[in-house]
Amino acid sequence: MNSKFSAPVSGAGLGLHRSLLDKLTHLDSKDINFLEIAPENWINVGGRLGGQLRSYTEKFPFVCHGLSLSLGSPAPLNIDLLKAVKKFLGEHNIRYYSEHLSYSGDTGNLYELLPIPFTEDAVHYVAARIRQAQDILGERIAIENATYYYAPQQEMAEWEFINAVLHEADCALLLDVNNLYVNSINHQYDAIDFLEKLHGERTAYIHIAGHDTEIEDFYIDTHGTSVSHDVWNLLRVSYSLFGVQPTLLERENNIPPNDTLLQELNKIIQYQVEFNNQKT
Repeated sequence: MNSKFSAPVSGAGLGLHRSLLDKLTHLDSKDINFLEIAPENWINVGGRLGGQLRSYTEKFPFVCHGLSLSLGSPAPLNIDLLKAVKKFLGEHNIRYYSEHLSYSGDTGNLYELLPIPFTEDAVHYVAARIRQAQDILGERIAIENATYYYAPQQEMAEWEFINAVLHEADCALLLDVNNLYVNSINHQYDAIDFLEKLHGERTAYIHIAGHDTEIEDFYIDTHGTSVSHDVWNLLRVSYSLFGVQPTLLERENNIPPNDTLLQELNKIIQYQVEFNNQKT
């Protein structure tokens, strides 16, 4: 792995949601190599829930994936939120922080991840905000390729936009292969060609998840189903192109029993072992 951009975790991880707090207590980092949370859901949370979180952050390596920094928003960057995130990362020894390449409102938060126009002006604007965030946090962050269901003012391809932001902001990439697959179906492009053109050497870690396919040729990123065969294949392609990276399973809806979650995590590990063995 490229140490310049990789997150200081390894193996297969899982998104930790409150519904899982009582279900994973008997497991440790041998079972789940790292966990991920959204800091906005936990900042200033005390009492029983805060104590439960502390019991996990003392036992597992953690990364944070932000939801509401709104990097593409017209409103000024939320400095108070960034300062609170920085404090939270330190309090819980969180090893890495990432955010979505999207926006979620202007002066208010719509709690939706909306697409940033793929334009040169947007590249300069968003990259400057990422650099500002990195200066405040005192560390490089990763940005995630987000799902989008419409593409306003699209002057360049999605991969071109992502690459330009990565380069100008000098940030890392959180590569979500499920988001990539969903976008490739909805916007009719070749997902493998996209990966081959992406600056994947900047990948810090990877997300993998399931999606809804009830509407033909229009998929929805739900994190509510098992990972599809096509998404597993994209994970394999990303390993072959960029090397084995820490990979996290996102499951937020219709959460199955632990055995099913661990089976998917073990499949990630199997792929990682397979590709690592190919290098030796």
